[in-house]
Amino acid sequence: MKHFGLIGFPLGHSFSKKYFTQKFSDEKIDASYELYELENIQNFPQLVQQIDFSGLNVTIPYKEQIIPFLDELDDTARAIGAVNVIKFSRTGNQIHLKGYNSDAIGFLESIRPHIKPWHQEALILGTGGASKAIKYGLEQMGIMSTFVSRTAKPGMLTYSQLLPETIEAHTLIVNATPLGTFPKTDECPDIPYHCLGPKHLLFDVVYNPGKTLFLQRAEQQGCTIVNGSGMLTGQAIAAWNIWNS
Repeated sequence: MKHFGLIGFPLGHSFSKKYFTQKFSDEKIDASYELYELENIQNFPQLVQQIDFSGLNVTIPYKEQIIPFLDELDDTARAIGAVNVIKFSRTGNQIHLKGYNSDAIGFLESIRPHIKPWHQEALILGTGGASKAIKYGLEQMGIMSTFVSRTAKPGMLTYSQLLPETIEAHTLIVNATPLGTFPKTDECPDIPYHCLGPKHLLFDVVYNPGKTLFLQRAEQQGCTIVNGSGMLTGQAIAAWNIWNS
């Protein structure tokens, strides 16, 4: 039996475990997929020694912290600076860990059908591993993007700097934060929603609930909205292809 899983903290309920367990059952694949909560990324080497993994997914807060523990990065993961897929290869007693990023693939596949000619500039809410993959994906489509952070950082905006003219100029806004995720469904990023209009496209990486408060408020302004379910499925399919390449 091959062993796969997800590392992160906290994990709670997981799309990945449900997705891959169902896939293995439907396709009669002799494999398992489990959740591995790591309170500290320093516990990762011990986990690898305990279980004969074929592949792992990585989620918050470790998409960047995992990199020093890997032997190699593929070109996309290196360009993004974040990893959400690890492939394990063995030669004798030696284990080789290579990091990949399938978030960018899932994001591109999910958002591309909704992009219009006027979506030339984007705001990315959040600065973590997912946001880096999204920035990379937007660059592949020729869309300029700016990070929005809670604290002032060079080359980024803070939420207090999101003036009406800023929102009007950036017709694509991506929430790459966990705000609004179940059970805290009454939370959403602090942006001037009243400045949004029908030309705006708002994308939320959150998939539970299917329509976050962020997306609800955007929809009330006539915006096109997309949740994170398509990105999630796309990155999972890409991860499976990586593990089996």
